[in-house]
Amino acid sequence: MSSIPRTHTAAATTAAATAKAPSHTHVHHAPGLSPALIGLLATGAGLSVASLYYSQPMLGVLADDIGASERLVGMVPMSTQLGYALGILLLAPLGDRYDRRRIILIKAAILTVALLLAGASSGVGMLLAASLAVGLTATMAQDIVPAAATLAPEHSRGRIVGTVMTGLLLGILLSRVVSGFVAEHFGWRAMFVGAAASIALIGVAAWRGLPRFHPTTHLSYGALLGSLATLFKKHGALRRAALAQGLLSIGFSAFWSTLAVMLHGAPFHLGSAAAGAFGLAGAAGALAAPLAGRISDKKGPELVTRLGVGLATVSFAAMALSPWFSTDGQLALIALAAIGFDLGVQATLVAHQTIVYSIEPGARSRLNAVLFVGMFIGMAGGAALGSLALAQWGWIAVIALATTTSILALVVRLWPGAAKAR
Repeated sequence: MSSIPRTHTAAATTAAATAKAPSHTHVHHAPGLSPALIGLLATGAGLSVASLYYSQPMLGVLADDIGASERLVGMVPMSTQLGYALGILLLAPLGDRYDRRRIILIKAAILTVALLLAGASSGVGMLLAASLAVGLTATMAQDIVPAAATLAPEHSRGRIVGTVMTGLLLGILLSRVVSGFVAEHFGWRAMFVGAAASIALIGVAAWRGLPRFHPTTHLSYGALLGSLATLFKKHGALRRAALAQGLLSIGFSAFWSTLAVMLHGAPFHLGSAAAGAFGLAGAAGALAAPLAGRISDKKGPELVTRLGVGLATVSFAAMALSPWFSTDGQLALIALAAIGFDLGVQATLVAHQTIVYSIEPGARSRLNAVLFVGMFIGMAGGAALGSLALAQWGWIAVIALATTTSILALVVRLWPGAAKAR
């Protein structure tokens, strides 16, 4: 993105249009957020983003049932991740241009259909197409988070965004637990049907409970996308946040994308439900997201990014000690490390969002889009690199990959001038 050529006329037009946009979003309700509305936003974010991860513990069952090779069925989670990155890039910026409530409702309807199609797939081709559509429309989570930031009072924005992000992160982590259990007891198709029903219910709740949002810009769609590059070039804090979170996401995704395969083999020989249950360890870390938000509100988000990345780095590196443990000891070490690095990754993400949302209030959807495009490029890359590392050199290579990219993220946050970039 940083290599996009500068077109002075287009950049000037974009900057002028952005400057004319209102500096805040008006909603048809009194200031503040009720606990019920925060709960709706957190649940909606969690269930929508969970759609990306239901397939991961079910890949072994899926491959046998639809007659696909391991290589082809391994493209399913990558397809959803790429769809999500594309959706963030191409669709999420629309939240600044149109009523976010309407966008959330439309995406919920299409996501419901896409999940039903995934559950009805008879071959890997249909499943890959449905997975891409799931990824594109699961970006409703990235409409919900800026909505929460817009509705939240400034003095408690970090806490409220942290609470909504807890819902989102629990959706990511618990999705594996749920899908592993459901696939083992009721079949993989039942999981997709249940997921579709949950999104349909969220759509109804959002239709009844969400306020309307007025646009903060009147840029055309082309200018809106062009302004992403303008914002990226203009704000060092945005570039630093996207790069650091993307690097951290490589290790996060490499771990979760290869864990089930690693646990399936010697010496563990664990099934999909047991592999999915490791999501509970990560979920414990995700519960600290509101705490990270509160610390960001009081001490500043820069401190939280450095602590979070540091914790993730130490947690990833600790797993290199596993060969010196018994089988049960290795499982305990992996579970503890998962708690640690999930806490670090999620705390860092909440702090990065707090930094990014404070840059230009009228461009929150686009700023959020840039941050999450960086993050999910890292996620997709981590899934691919992790699978390659596991196949070629084993689990220790996955740990080395995660540790190295986390160290690079720490360098980005500690680089001189990081605080000034805010």
